[in-house]
Amino acid sequence: MNVGVQRGAIAAVQVLGLAVWFSMSAVVPGLRSDWGLTAGGAVWLTASVQFGFVAGAVTSTVLNLADRVPAQRLLAVSAAAAAACTVVLALFADRPAVAVPLRFMTGVFLAGVYPTGMKLMASWSGSAGRGRTMGVLIAALTLGSTLPHLIAGLGSLPWRGVLLTAAAAGLVGSVIALVLVRPGPHAASASPVRNPRYALTMFTERGPRLANLGYFGHMWELYALWTWIPSFLMAAPAAGGLPGSVEITVFLAMGLGGAAGCLLGGWGADRFGRSPAALTALLLSGLCCLFSPLLFHAPPLLLFAFCVLWGAAVIADSGVFSTSLSEVADHRYIGTALTGQTAIGFALTVVTIQLTPLLAEAIGWRHAFLLLAPGPLAGALAMRAFGKGAVPVRSPQHNS
Repeated sequence: MNVGVQRGAIAAVQVLGLAVWFSMSAVVPGLRSDWGLTAGGAVWLTASVQFGFVAGAVTSTVLNLADRVPAQRLLAVSAAAAAACTVVLALFADRPAVAVPLRFMTGVFLAGVYPTGMKLMASWSGSAGRGRTMGVLIAALTLGSTLPHLIAGLGSLPWRGVLLTAAAAGLVGSVIALVLVRPGPHAASASPVRNPRYALTMFTERGPRLANLGYFGHMWELYALWTWIPSFLMAAPAAGGLPGSVEITVFLAMGLGGAAGCLLGGWGADRFGRSPAALTALLLSGLCCLFSPLLFHAPPLLLFAFCVLWGAAVIADSGVFSTSLSEVADHRYIGTALTGQTAIGFALTVVTIQLTPLLAEAIGWRHAFLLLAPGPLAGALAMRAFGKGAVPVRSPQHNS
């Protein structure tokens, strides 16, 4: 099979399948008027997806689903199920009490889209070019996650229409996964013995442990920024002068800027090494957290440029962590390792998604993102240690 076609198909599934992830965040203004949605209710519409993702990822890890079920089937079924939950929500939900369980189940099924996509993408690339390949995958995730903001910002669709459009994208992604996507030549040759403990065992090995710690610092910042950057921008004095609506600004800065950052980070990981690429992105995004209070009162174009820089830096290292772990974990359990990594990482995102608006309520949006700075700075310390030597594990043990 053509390598380029397969990589493109896997990336397309990520863009389309993950469009439902932040679909509710994009329609919060409409829900405020239709449902009388409070700030706390808005938090739960996002946090419930993260909780669901963690539950789905833990289940997948315990059952080794990503390594024991044909990956393209798991990807297709998961994308279709997440889209179906969104369709049900759009057609029948009339209050948060109905929407939150559906959002939780959406997260459960998305746990079969993102980690499975990582495993499939890694199977189509050797180590020499894996950084760029993973960068393409994470760029696709970034575009898919911010796509609902573009849908909401460009059209005049009611909030239910935005959700249905995102769900339709997910269903198309499911069809692409089922019809086109196949595992590549670098996939494990046979299904491994079931070993749910590997998700924890990998932390006893230096390389996987440090790659995971770097990723956890990255996740402390990423999803809280993606969730609350619209609120930060709407509260900024220059909000009215931004290019287009806040939704369009978010898509341009976090979506397109983030996709460019992913591609640059993947190139840097292959050109200069995994650790230097991750370190650069982590330090840059950490500095953006620290400088965000100063830029809050900046003129519109400067604020926009700052958001583009932050949007690129905050996600540029994500593919580097996936690449690093796929190279140092037991080859037979790469899917389990990646799913376990994301399960813990997304559990951390619930903490910062919940705490950020509480801090904003207490001290204002200008200083709220200071809460996120310790994550990337701690992650940088872990990746600095990773760069001093992490020997890949080629799969000798872990047969229990």
